Amino acid sequence: MAINLEKGQRINLQKSNGSKLQYVCVGINWGAIEKKGLFGLSKTKEAVDLDASCILYDDKKQVIEVVYFGNLRSKNSSVIHSGDDLTGDMDGDDGLDNEVITVDFSHLTPEVAYVAFVLNSFRGQDFGLIPFASIRIYEGTPSRVNEVFAKYDIAHGPGFAGHVSMVMGVFYKRNGEWKFNAIGEPTRDSKLPETVKTVQSSFL
Repeated sequence: MAINLEKGQRINLQKSNGSKLQYVCVGINWGAIEKKGLFGLSKTKEAVDLDASCILYDDKKQVIEVVYFGNLRSKNSSVIHSGDDLTGDMDGDDGLDNEVITVDFSHLTPEVAYVAFVLNSFRGQDFGLIPFASIRIYEGTPSRVNEVFAKYDIAHGPGFAGHVSMVMGVFYKRNGEWKFNAIGEPTRDSKLPETVKTVQSSFL
């Protein structure tokens, strides 16, 4: 499998030994925004609430289910969200993902044809202002990274500044095999329901 895809690239996720992909995670890491105090003499930290979400669509591009901070598990627990991080790293980058969504492809219901990952800034804080905001989509579990499919440097990547929503990537099923489209595109949406519709209309 390819490592560190550039946006727009697609890969087949069958492993080199012929086995099929089973567990995939998307991990988001970010920090609090540093604010200068009066006359620039002191600094404070402003909490940042980024929200990773996973949307399941059928082959007609209709929404089956959304896993997000208000719904941490899909109905059959094939998709699990680690929980809502409301602040980001307040004391610098600890190297750990603040939110992780895990997908067990072997337990997805048969009608699922697309698995989309999106990111929204809950308070509308500009992606370009959020320290070390980054995404990695990888095979493994929240505690073990086997192979990374795609990485996005939101804090420094061109095009993310001025946006508060993005589509990370979409897994899609073709002839019974799962493939991955590394999208990495910001959107003009401000809230998750809008991003769900944007994926529906533009990225499936």
